[in-house]
Amino acid sequence: MTTTITLGNFKGGVGKTTSACLIAYQLADKGYKTLIADLDPQGNATNMMLKTKANIDDKIAVFEQSLMKSVEEKDLNKSIIDIKDNLDLLASAPDFAMYPRYMESISDYNERVKYLQKLFSGIKKEYDYIILDTPPTVMSLFTDSALYMSDYCLIVMQTHKDSFDGSKAFIDYLQEYVIDTYKAPRLDLIGILPVLMQGNAPVDKYTLKGAIDEFGKENLLDTAVKHMERIKRFPITGITRSTMYDRRVLHVYEEVTDETLKRIKEIEK
Repeated sequence: MTTTITLGNFKGGVGKTTSACLIAYQLADKGYKTLIADLDPQGNATNMMLKTKANIDDKIAVFEQSLMKSVEEKDLNKSIIDIKDNLDLLASAPDFAMYPRYMESISDYNERVKYLQKLFSGIKKEYDYIILDTPPTVMSLFTDSALYMSDYCLIVMQTHKDSFDGSKAFIDYLQEYVIDTYKAPRLDLIGILPVLMQGNAPVDKYTLKGAIDEFGKENLLDTAVKHMERIKRFPITGITRSTMYDRRVLHVYEEVTDETLKRIKEIEK
């Protein structure tokens, strides 16, 4: 069975895309056949993963056709690129911004939300895990479609007020729209991944306390991603593992991935 996970928050700049890429990278390292699907027309996950591939084999990777073209042809395979052992990328491009307009031919919005799941059914059997990265926007067809076809959602919350508020709004949206209105068949919440701005700074402590009070300690991952400058480089350079600083980041995300898998196993008991 394929497990599909969306990483989310309505606030941009919280490390959601980087976390999605690093979790997918770690799942692949653990031997799980993994696909990271970039459903954001900005293509940030695509850029990061293509640079990661270049770091591994010194090859410039290109996808055969854009994701929007693959959607129009009802076959996503031509937009999939092999990044490394066990890790593939479903690559996005700016023309994917046309997807909501393309779907306007379907009058019922609920049916539009379900459409992407049907396209993914043709590739899901190839993977153990599919990680979905989406734009940080409220009420978009991209996010609605991703959440509808997901088994789980992991919320990435940076420890400042805007990200905390975005997390609260995201959880409310999951329940009110994705589950109650769109009738997502499987969606469940893994938890909230805290990404610390400055570790022991008063704002971080205050925000974490607020998150515990609001969501319950059990709903925050025990593993928090502490402030590390190297994480900021990966979207620019791709994922590297040659230095001690690289390996520190990868170790943290290995712990995040292990806890994610453990939480999924507990939910499925």
